[in-house]
Amino acid sequence: MNAYLCLGANLEQPREQIHKAYLELAAHPGIRILRGSSLAKTRPWGKTDQPDFHNQVLEIETTLPPLELLETALEIEQKLGRVRKEKWGPRLIDIDILLYGDLVINTDKLTVPHPEMHRRLFALRLLAELAPNLEHPVLHKNIETLIQEIESQGDM
Repeated sequence: MNAYLCLGANLEQPREQIHKAYLELAAHPGIRILRGSSLAKTRPWGKTDQPDFHNQVLEIETTLPPLELLETALEIEQKLGRVRKEKWGPRLIDIDILLYGDLVINTDKLTVPHPEMHRRLFALRLLAELAPNLEHPVLHKNIETLIQEIESQGDM
């Protein structure tokens, strides 16, 4: 199954943190990285009184079911030193599942597509580098259309 992950960091040399997470994902036997977007520096989402984030989107092929992919991402975050403290706060590393094929999942542990993806211009722009015509499985709009809608509202 193909999936899209967003890696983000804004503490302790964020570019290096994202690179470390990339290497951990690439080393996992159930994950094959197909390609990655550019690395972009973006303003924080939510809690704005913190350093800017660096973000990258990866397209992966995985044999892991969605919840196992989530657990793997959380294990990598923990291995790299992330401590979950506050929502939208500073992050040593953050790995989010944006999309998992065209599945729609809404459980206590996992929501796919990522519940905020369609509002986050930084994530959509990076995703558009890889798959501009990819369709959001709930909204039934492609990534380029979602970007255009946000930009037309002037919401960055």
